[in-house]
Amino acid sequence: MSGTIIENLSGKKLSVLVVLLIIAQITCFLIGGLVAPKPATNQNILGTPCKDSRVNGSSPDTSKWYYSRGIGACKPEDMHQFDVDSQYKAFQVVYTFQMPLPRNNMILDYSRWQQNLIGVLQVESIYHDEIHLASKIPMVLDARLAYRNKGDPDDAWKLYAISRIERYLECSIADEIEHYNYNCGMIPLFELGSLYHDYYLLNIRLPMEKAVNEGLGHITDLSLTVINQNGGFTKVWVSLKTIFFPIVICFMTWYWRRVNSMSRPPALLEYMLLALGSALTFLNLPLEYLTLSYDMPFMLLLSDIRQGVFYAVLLSFWLVFAGEHLMIQDGDQKNGLKCYWRHLSAVVVGCLSLFVFDMCERGVQLRNPFFSIWVTNIGAKLALSFIILAGISAGLYLLFLAYMILKVFRNINVKRCALPSMSSARRLHYEGVIYRFKFLMIATLLCASLTVVGFILGQVAEGQWKWDEELEIETTSAFFTGVYGMWNIYILALLCLYAPSHKKWPVEPTDQGLSEEIEFARSSSEPNEMLSLTAFARKTATE
Repeated sequence: MSGTIIENLSGKKLSVLVVLLIIAQITCFLIGGLVAPKPATNQNILGTPCKDSRVNGSSPDTSKWYYSRGIGACKPEDMHQFDVDSQYKAFQVVYTFQMPLPRNNMILDYSRWQQNLIGVLQVESIYHDEIHLASKIPMVLDARLAYRNKGDPDDAWKLYAISRIERYLECSIADEIEHYNYNCGMIPLFELGSLYHDYYLLNIRLPMEKAVNEGLGHITDLSLTVINQNGGFTKVWVSLKTIFFPIVICFMTWYWRRVNSMSRPPALLEYMLLALGSALTFLNLPLEYLTLSYDMPFMLLLSDIRQGVFYAVLLSFWLVFAGEHLMIQDGDQKNGLKCYWRHLSAVVVGCLSLFVFDMCERGVQLRNPFFSIWVTNIGAKLALSFIILAGISAGLYLLFLAYMILKVFRNINVKRCALPSMSSARRLHYEGVIYRFKFLMIATLLCASLTVVGFILGQVAEGQWKWDEELEIETTSAFFTGVYGMWNIYILALLCLYAPSHKKWPVEPTDQGLSEEIEFARSSSEPNEMLSLTAFARKTATE
């Protein structure tokens, strides 16, 4: 019986392999900490109020654009003067936001490496004795988004998206003193899945029609916070993908050739390892290079789908990995995925729920970037509930996986009682296998812990701009690149260590060793047998 490489690899070679993997893992953390900038950056743009040339109440003129810089720029209006007769004059202007802002008198442009753009609106309103704001007011906006590229004239803006949207403005004030500012919450406005163009322009009108925008008070300014992925971080991220992608494919090909070279059919754990490698390859595929030449607004959704597939396969693999290593009692064998249907169904339901939620948000945004599930009371509560439930489920999954691994360790300790009755060579062999297996299980638990923490931090970091909570979370580039590198290194190690070994166990020249070898060969003749550790468990369970 040959077993796997982890069981037959010499201690010296295994130590060298572990050291190389640790160095690779440290390198991934250092790349994120020393080379890559922070994952995302933001700009706060104060809207320029331009005099609206249209007749109030008429349909918006989609051919006329208002912008604050360049030839033909509009003249800003003073919105701080209060006139109770004409309400607050916000309906008579168009708030314009030209993106990105210049820096040090230099005209900047967006890079396609920056991948995406999220816009969050902030309303500034002043308190007056004549006008009192409710704590939560419906707010209707006529929003238009345009773009132009380098070399285009300053007024050559082209329509990207247009929508009449409704948001809820939530404001509060500590001291009701004349000309004091209300403290108003942030409003999610738009989300672009790609940054294909160089410049973007946002025009916002506040229509004053019947039963529309009543009671908004004296709005003085609108400010827009735009968040985009940092181009330098994207380059580092895609470089890691470019490096890991061919390496994983080569290891998968080598691994599956070894499995198919065996006289037995592949075991369940070997199929799961192949599925895990395939999911990682799908995640590693550097599709971001295509965004440099093509407009791909679905990239955010596709990235979520790729990561969701990887999470589903990885979580399922860990359950099967721990379950297949549980010591078999009374001949109870695990021959297929049907034995894990309860565990895997929970993973599938959770991932499908997140997929449906993502399609309801980013799927609709492919047609209307101004859509957001967070803008309604029910949608915001549902979205926040999804994130909280996902975090709780991830924590419970980690506890359950830790319980399964602890159960594996207990059963191993019980089975070790049979070691003294074996020959010295086979006893030393199994002791080495057990120590190596325990080390791999601890590494699995560590990988699962960091994965769950990364998932929760990713959900919170994405949602904190939308649910408007006083929550400051800084997820560093080192953590992102470290966890991503850990996934690749961990799976590469599994493909390497759990590949079938070509070495044969030594048979002692004594009759006892020969009879023991024959007995173990019989006990390991099951078609799904893969590990000598499982054979050891089955043998001791039947004695």
